[in-house]
Amino acid sequence: MKKFGTAVILAGGKSTRMGFDKQLLKINERRLIDSLRRKLRLLFDEIIVVTNKSEYYLGFSDKITKDIIVGKGPLSGIHAGLSEASSQYVYFIACDMPNINLDYIRYMKEQIEDLDVKACVTRYGDWIEPFNAFYSKDMIGDIKEHITQNRRSVNSLLSKLTVHYIEEKKAREFSPNWDMFLNLNTKEELDDYLKTINSQNWGR
Repeated sequence: MKKFGTAVILAGGKSTRMGFDKQLLKINERRLIDSLRRKLRLLFDEIIVVTNKSEYYLGFSDKITKDIIVGKGPLSGIHAGLSEASSQYVYFIACDMPNINLDYIRYMKEQIEDLDVKACVTRYGDWIEPFNAFYSKDMIGDIKEHITQNRRSVNSLLSKLTVHYIEEKKAREFSPNWDMFLNLNTKEELDDYLKTINSQNWGR
């Protein structure tokens, strides 16, 4: 099995704070998930979208799958993505995260190339960033066990596993303002993001 090769976009969630389904997010008239897929193809052979709204993806060339264990939050999506992936380590990002940092993805791959770990995630103070991260297919059983204990927290699962953590200071060398972990949860955050990128484009 190839060590790296698969990227998963998680397109679940209730989108209650946004007011519409975030799978339909558009950035300057282009659907965000399409931009994510195109950029991820520069580093990955296989792109998987985990969604419970497969009707949004008719005609997509990438693999579309849905939760196997339903209703357990992000862990349901991670479990489904790992189950479908054809590589040992799988990169995960959410469909509302607009800023993919290819250099950081390459760095994470280099960090775990010769390690035997179940995940590579970034620390932010005492917290972790569960996406823009790599997870191993070896975690599938751990996720099932965690969920059967009625636990949904990615953080509490990882605390029991062998994980390679990248510290905040190092991650900020790639993303000083932490925008590679930005996710758009509300219309206000979307509006602010659009203003930022449009002002950057205007200044070019």
